[in-house]
Amino acid sequence: MFTGIVRAMGMVLSIKTEGGVSRLRVDSQEIASDASIGDSISINGVCLTVTEIDGNTMSFDISHETMSRTNLGQLKEGDLVNLEPALRPMDRLGGHLVTGHIDATGRIKNIRPLGDAKEMEIEAPEEIMRYVVEKGSIAVDGISLTVNSVEGNTFKVVIIPHTEAVTTIGKKRINEKVNLETDIIGKYVYRFISGRDKSSKDETLMKKLEEAGFL
Repeated sequence: MFTGIVRAMGMVLSIKTEGGVSRLRVDSQEIASDASIGDSISINGVCLTVTEIDGNTMSFDISHETMSRTNLGQLKEGDLVNLEPALRPMDRLGGHLVTGHIDATGRIKNIRPLGDAKEMEIEAPEEIMRYVVEKGSIAVDGISLTVNSVEGNTFKVVIIPHTEAVTTIGKKRINEKVNLETDIIGKYVYRFISGRDKSSKDETLMKKLEEAGFL
């Protein structure tokens, strides 16, 4: 489990595919110095397991499915990635609960200045938009962000200068792909409501969920 608060950026040293498995090597002194083999690390929002550590370099094995369903398949040598170690019991939950299991990739549709910040509009597949609600949380490339607005199959988030400086999102361009993970609490609420018999729904609960933006 993660929080969506990126701890550091790492640099891709190499990514090679052999036998249906890709080996990713990432350089990050800050993360590697406190990591152990078997640890879970979020890379651009994808939960991966450390398979080898050599100084400041960590290695990860990635399945073909993960490569094809996320933007990790587009990584190349020299690229920067967002890194976050798994949440520990004593850590603060500064963002929101993030599992590291990507729902889909989205496409950056537009970026525009918003004072000192930037507003980013992202187009997402229809099947995940049911979980995206205004003022709710979403992880974009592993970054916990607040949804500013929703319209059709797009949503907007605001990138403040600090987030732009300490993550890769400030380097993103229009039409680039980003990994998306919607709020797990929203998913459970949606499943709970969808699975209930409509005739037995508690109207008070439904009203509260609607007021909170879940419906």
